[in-house]
Amino acid sequence: MTQSDLEWVRIERTLQASVQTVWSMWTDPERFKQWYGPNGMTIPTAEMDVSVGGKRKICMHMSRPDRDMTMWFVGEYIEVTEPTRLVYTESMADAQGNLISPKDLGMPDGHPEVTKIVIELEDRGGNTYLRMTHIGVPQDSQGAAGWQQAIDKMVVLLNS
Repeated sequence: MTQSDLEWVRIERTLQASVQTVWSMWTDPERFKQWYGPNGMTIPTAEMDVSVGGKRKICMHMSRPDRDMTMWFVGEYIEVTEPTRLVYTESMADAQGNLISPKDLGMPDGHPEVTKIVIELEDRGGNTYLRMTHIGVPQDSQGAAGWQQAIDKMVVLLNS
């Protein structure tokens, strides 16, 4: 592991669910929509062609009396090794899937236009060890906090 590996969001958890169940949380659009995103966000759109070279398009939406916000993300699946490893890219986009510069959306200078998410799942006696790494998103960012909230929502869903 290099120093730069330590700069990215990494979440490691043991989940009380089978590897196949956790895999489906990441690959089944309807299940994905139930947990993804930070608290207060819904996922009205989750288009996912989970195959190498397949595309993904995700919409996160938040509606509050003081603020209405919609964010779109697109990407491509780089590696699909069911049910233990999933790697995909992610970029900010508009509703039509056209890339938008992070800077144009108010992100800090140096935020990459394309980031990469690596999901690793391992069976541990019927439970699943999850390691999620989002390369390109710093550990101390709002994105990192959003990931923590999303994974917490997944845990609640798995335990219900």
